[in-house]
Amino acid sequence: MADAALRTDGSLEAQPKMGVRNLHNFIYCPRLFYFQWVENIFQENADTVAGSLVHRNVDAPSPLDHEKTRALAECLPPGASLRSLRLESEALGLVGVVDLVENGPDGPEIVDYKKGAARRDAEGQRVAKEPDAIQVAAQALLLREHGICPTRAAIYYAAEKRRVQVEIEESLLERVRAKISEARAVAAGGKCPPPLRNDPRCLYCSAYPICLPNESLWWARATRAATPDPQLHFTFATPGDDPCRQRILEALDFAAESSKGPPTLQPPRPDRDEGEVLIIQTPGAQVGQRGEQVVVSVKGEELRKLPGHQLRAIYCYGAVQITAQAVETCLELGIDVAYFSPAGRFLGMLRGLPASGVDARRGQYRLFELPGIRLRLAREVIRAKIHNQRVMLMRNGAAPDRVLSLLAAFRDAAEQAADLQDLLGIEGTAAALYFEHFDSMLKQREPWSFDWRGRNRRPPRDPVNALLSLGYSMLAKELTGVCHAVGLDPFLGFMHQPRYGRPALALDLMEEFRPLTADSVAVSLLNRAEVAPEDFLRSAAGTFLNDRGRKAFWEAWFRRLDTEVTHPEFQYKMPYRRMLEVQARQLWRFVRGEAPAYHAFTTR
Repeated sequence: MADAALRTDGSLEAQPKMGVRNLHNFIYCPRLFYFQWVENIFQENADTVAGSLVHRNVDAPSPLDHEKTRALAECLPPGASLRSLRLESEALGLVGVVDLVENGPDGPEIVDYKKGAARRDAEGQRVAKEPDAIQVAAQALLLREHGICPTRAAIYYAAEKRRVQVEIEESLLERVRAKISEARAVAAGGKCPPPLRNDPRCLYCSAYPICLPNESLWWARATRAATPDPQLHFTFATPGDDPCRQRILEALDFAAESSKGPPTLQPPRPDRDEGEVLIIQTPGAQVGQRGEQVVVSVKGEELRKLPGHQLRAIYCYGAVQITAQAVETCLELGIDVAYFSPAGRFLGMLRGLPASGVDARRGQYRLFELPGIRLRLAREVIRAKIHNQRVMLMRNGAAPDRVLSLLAAFRDAAEQAADLQDLLGIEGTAAALYFEHFDSMLKQREPWSFDWRGRNRRPPRDPVNALLSLGYSMLAKELTGVCHAVGLDPFLGFMHQPRYGRPALALDLMEEFRPLTADSVAVSLLNRAEVAPEDFLRSAAGTFLNDRGRKAFWEAWFRRLDTEVTHPEFQYKMPYRRMLEVQARQLWRFVRGEAPAYHAFTTR
């Protein structure tokens, strides 16, 4: 299994050549290695960008042709060097780039560039970090495959502007060969290794927003749903054939591997939260690209331009065009392009290839076919939704105590629902009760006269419902993008049924967030008089916001997503925007077998 990967049909597939950088990742953290090499999930952060800058002086390629091979074998002339040599080895199954090869006192010497600083040994001497030493030793093995035998190597640590020598000894090379075998075995095993526990290296890792190491340990160790639910009934031939129970047991094994005390929890760092959102709603507008800038124009007149790297997303309303060059730029830079109808209905989005996440999607397709799993997830989501609706009425409304008591009873009943039909009945009754008293949260202001007669849609027939519908559309858009980003299929849900063009999983995940985001935005806009009657268009086709009304909505929407809220389990604060991703990543872990349950988001 060390040299092959298992296909889904049970046959073996030869593994591709492993990058030397991937081997470095394996020594640093096997979980990081699995994310990047097996699942092709890679995140840039400040450290990786800084590392790229450190390499800029050695990244002018020098192909290893016959003439250079002979020159290396015969020793380079004094002062001569070769940069960025790309080497491959069929025997080792390795491929990598040697930063610099120069003439040393005893022959060719490898120099590898690193951003940080060397570590100190027990005597206070500077020595190379283990992953760095393994990496240059692997590069030495690659050079040996081409008849070149470097006897020394050095790591240049940019933070100290100092070289640290690494002796290329046979014992080190044997360790490299052993680590290559170990890494290939982990990849072939098809199971993501557990995260490091309370390790300071995690805080500097580019995969931290994906891995969430301490949160993953917490989810894996959570005992609230650690034992199989009695509702889970299956008809497999033997207990060992029961995939649901097998995934639960795998999650508990995962927890046991890392249960050496409670993990230290810190707020996850945001991922691309700093980017701007460009909203275009002028009919006939065109989005183009000039150099590194995204340009918006109408009938040839330039209205706005922004550097592409400053953008996080582009929202296009109605008849807005985007050129092929701009599309290519958005795909390369990871800029989401979302399309909405003129009335605000979410139509779809353009984004680059999703994170590989094969393990998660395979688990999602398998587990979401199991009625017991679907019921279990749906119960938790509906429980949280009813809880959050009750909190909204308690915070902002004047609902009678009888109503609040009934909502609490419905919330508790959701956890005991016998099947999805029973659960949806509870959810519908609770929603009707919530919207019956929704107007108690609205402050009547002249010249407003809220003609609230309950929830209506498709189309919304009054301003309050118009705001709610737009909020739900935006929330679905946000979570569709999040599902793509974390490697889940947004079109296969556990509660909403699959339907062409319907992001069922996004609709499932948004249930717990509806009251706290979309409903809250609508209440805030009306109570703060940020929209007025003239901001709405009323017709036989329904009631919708006009351009000025949508502008007010966007300001309130982004303000809400940037509002920090306390996580119910971890007790640290993060913006709602980040909370959406954390919840999606928790579900990602559940379908991969790294957590025995999904815990929905609730607020106090």
